[in-house]
Amino acid sequence: MSAIALSIICIYCLGLPLVAFALSGRQDSVSTYVGGRHDLPWWAICLSLVATETSTLTIISIPGVAYGGGMVFVGLGVGYVIGRALVAWLFVPHYFSGRVGSVYQYLGQRFGQAMERTVSITFLATRVLAEGIRLFAGMLPVAAILSAMDLALPQWLVMVVIVGLTLGYTMLGGLRAVVWSDAIQLGVYVAGTMACIALLYHHATDLQIHMLRHSNRFHLFHKSRLYFLDPYTPCAAMIGGAIMAMASHGTDQLLVQRVLAARSLADARKALVGSGVLVGCLFAMLSLVGMLLWARNDEKSLAAMGLPASDALFPDFIVHGLPHGLAGLLVAGLLSATMGSLSATLNAMASATLLDFAAPCRAMARWMRLSPLGFARLVTVLWAIILVLAALGFARSHGPAVVFGLSVASCAYGPMLGAFACAMFDRQADGRDVLPAFIMALAVMCGAMMFWRPHGHAIAFTWLVPLGGGIMLACVWIMRGIRRGRA
Repeated sequence: MSAIALSIICIYCLGLPLVAFALSGRQDSVSTYVGGRHDLPWWAICLSLVATETSTLTIISIPGVAYGGGMVFVGLGVGYVIGRALVAWLFVPHYFSGRVGSVYQYLGQRFGQAMERTVSITFLATRVLAEGIRLFAGMLPVAAILSAMDLALPQWLVMVVIVGLTLGYTMLGGLRAVVWSDAIQLGVYVAGTMACIALLYHHATDLQIHMLRHSNRFHLFHKSRLYFLDPYTPCAAMIGGAIMAMASHGTDQLLVQRVLAARSLADARKALVGSGVLVGCLFAMLSLVGMLLWARNDEKSLAAMGLPASDALFPDFIVHGLPHGLAGLLVAGLLSATMGSLSATLNAMASATLLDFAAPCRAMARWMRLSPLGFARLVTVLWAIILVLAALGFARSHGPAVVFGLSVASCAYGPMLGAFACAMFDRQADGRDVLPAFIMALAVMCGAMMFWRPHGHAIAFTWLVPLGGGIMLACVWIMRGIRRGRA
């Protein structure tokens, strides 16, 4: 590894926690720690949302998808914008009027504490599994790139260092540190991506540019009849993607927490819709990297280039195709993507624990003789340890566990979206119906994810949330009928 690249990586890893902590200000209460004083500008929340939902896997995977499939992820981004706009106008006003800190407190106000805690536990469990596999999988390309750049470090050591640095500013600075660090981190990997585009375009020949312009890779959707198996058809991307965005940005504490930190309802709406537009732009930039690499390699297949999978495309280019300084910036960008999603997860899990289980947490803090803020920081540390253990557990697992870890969030999103829809739009909904229906729908979705393979293929991920939401509403209707029949 060149001294320039190593210097860039070290300056970034050591400087970001200091800058984030300095921008966070004083943390004097639990509400400040998890809510950020509700004075953050909408544009910072917007950037934080984008950084939270993207990860190292996003950055390395989309160029590989675009290498073979073109701009299909941008088509998915269209559905994301539609879904966020619906959340901004239909869901967010309920949260602001209810004055909630955790999105699951809204369910508690509507259906009782048992419903609130059940959905919160579901969020915590699925987040541990999903973030654990994302953390482990995100470290694989980073460790491989560092090894190829003559800095061979064990994967577990890279993971522990990144988690330690992220935990430092997350634990001390709370949500404000997370939001400001996310904004910086997003800037780092966007700058690196734009530099890659400029470099690839500058070195492309006229023939290669002509070939790319006249290819069919600028289409946003697949023309396929496999509507429920292909996630990139117009219906799957725009309808399924919109419903998936409604679930993630309307019911997931990881993302709703940032929206609730806005100064006003208008700012929250601007942050939500703006994040959808920015995600679409980021997808377009990463897709353009993959398409330019396709032109640069004269349409060679990945197998002909000696690459085992599409995810190896961008890391291989970082190691062998970039100047040392830019390679260091891209590695810092990959690290920032991991740190951004990790810091957001830690703070969101801490906030759900402290707010949805307030009474047990207060009792535990008194027993341990800790201040509320000190206990909040301890909870953050404990969740960091659990995430590392989960990631190390996936490192010893094989395919089925990995697939389960990646799919588990989508498995819960549908029932959660159905529960919130009942709370907001069904005045006759009762906790006695919704709680058992939620548990039933979650069990059905877990079974469908593991065992249902129509025509031998898994269901497209964009249809999982609509499927789960429909099952949840059907279960509510069944439970309501049973209860009325008994009456």
